[in-house]
Amino acid sequence: MRKGRLNKILEMPEELYTNSPKLTITGFNEIVLENYKGILEYEEFFASISTYIGIVNINGFNINLEKMTNDDIKITGKIESIELERTEDCSN
Repeated sequence: MRKGRLNKILEMPEELYTNSPKLTITGFNEIVLENYKGILEYEEFFASISTYIGIVNINGFNINLEKMTNDDIKITGKIESIELERTEDCSN
């Protein structure tokens, strides 16, 4: 049995067995980004975060990188927009 089929049978979320990023947005004030690689740029009004398949750009005011682990990062502030830039071919 292939690994993908087994994970579907076990109903495991894709982000647990791949490096796919997962964004959880709470209102306009909080983002949790799972499976990130690193911080490319950070200022009070802008954050650029690298993932395994692209870049997540966050624009707003009082942007703060609140909690960081090796796997996820919590970003707070007055979030105005989120932009996704694909850097790898992710066709399935």
